[in-house]
Amino acid sequence: MSEPVSAPVTDTIFAIATPAGVGGVAVVRVSGPLALDLGAQITGKKLRPRYAEFCHFKSADGDTIDSGLALAFPGPASFTGEHVLELQGHGGDVVPQMVCRRLAELGARPARPGEFSERAFLNDKLDLAQAEAVADLVAAGTEHAARAAQRSLEGVFSRRVDTLQAALTDLRVFIEAALDFPDEEIDFIAESDVAQRLQDIQAQLQALQSEARNGQLLKNGVSVTLIGQPNAGKSSLLNALAGRDSAIVTAIPGTTRDVLRETISLDGLPVHIADTAGLREATDLVEQEGVRRARNALQQSDMVLLVVDASRELAPQLALRDEVPANIPCLEVYNKTDLIEEPPRLELEAGRCWLSAAKHEGLAGLVRLVHDASGLAQADGGTFSARARHLDALERTAQHLQRGQEQLAGYAAADMLAEELRLAQQELGEITGTFLPDDLLGAIFSSFCIGK
Repeated sequence: MSEPVSAPVTDTIFAIATPAGVGGVAVVRVSGPLALDLGAQITGKKLRPRYAEFCHFKSADGDTIDSGLALAFPGPASFTGEHVLELQGHGGDVVPQMVCRRLAELGARPARPGEFSERAFLNDKLDLAQAEAVADLVAAGTEHAARAAQRSLEGVFSRRVDTLQAALTDLRVFIEAALDFPDEEIDFIAESDVAQRLQDIQAQLQALQSEARNGQLLKNGVSVTLIGQPNAGKSSLLNALAGRDSAIVTAIPGTTRDVLRETISLDGLPVHIADTAGLREATDLVEQEGVRRARNALQQSDMVLLVVDASRELAPQLALRDEVPANIPCLEVYNKTDLIEEPPRLELEAGRCWLSAAKHEGLAGLVRLVHDASGLAQADGGTFSARARHLDALERTAQHLQRGQEQLAGYAAADMLAEELRLAQQELGEITGTFLPDDLLGAIFSSFCIGK
């Protein structure tokens, strides 16, 4: 682990902060010690702080490049903590680039991906989890994911981590103070609440892990593969969930030959659905390849929906469960209930549901089933966004606490417990950026958009 990161002396950077292409407005963002001077030179005005002022953006020979709004944010009261300039002009591919070339002539350089957020982190405007939430907010694919990212940006996740850090610090101080007085007659382990306090911390951590997993699900979604015999209604189900005719549907078995993928939102949960060829012994070479790809897709999925034609014999269709690896949840979807003379009630059962994709009946039950199988708790308005690296850090924290508990219970080794608590704190510090491996910072911000 490295020491806590501190802000270096920086140069002045610029980037187009709006998407490329034709549009009404393009924003060029500048940050660094020269930002306000560059604003004065390119506009010919001394810009008032935090005031949107209409200006002409000038080239070196005084010609007007563009006209628009200029805003100056003197540091440290800015997003990055440095002097920041924003030039809001006309969109398109050419004009914003002309403004950028002028900024380069005046001494600024193009920003690296994520460099604005990185500087905000280095200047203590955001911690690392909040900085990552900026990118998650931009990339959010559903309203639930956007709200979760906004909560992380507001510091909800970070405050939960800080609370755990404080509890670990208090326990470490108590243990290490006792270790400094070995001649005391009081057995602090036997007569104190160390074990209980450690269990309380572990319970807090488990709750945080559960919420973080929910946050990652809202961010990344869940991969779901539809399998079943030919003509079971897999493509009809995909179309019903997507709300459009994404897949070709015919009465001819084996219509689907390749894997068809769609990303949809099921009540706020992003779901990446793969519709596959019907699983059977195929003689046609093209269908054989489709079946091979179907089996490959289900091996790589987070969840499998076994679509069954409820109007046909069930046993041969349900036998396809044997194709699904034991570690992947497999839900039974009994389709075509509209073809049954006495259809069952369209309600949720354990691991299965009944519906009619053609009639769009029973889909709400399937959505609840997928939510439950994904492990996503019912939304309570408090979920925050999280990433795989956050979950990894929380898991490593849990492992250190477990080892500390074993040392305490088995050997009364308070010194080893104190060391495990210290290591647990370092793992938590990776989430907010208090402690970082040397190569982590660059890897995180390199995935951001340029201009963020």
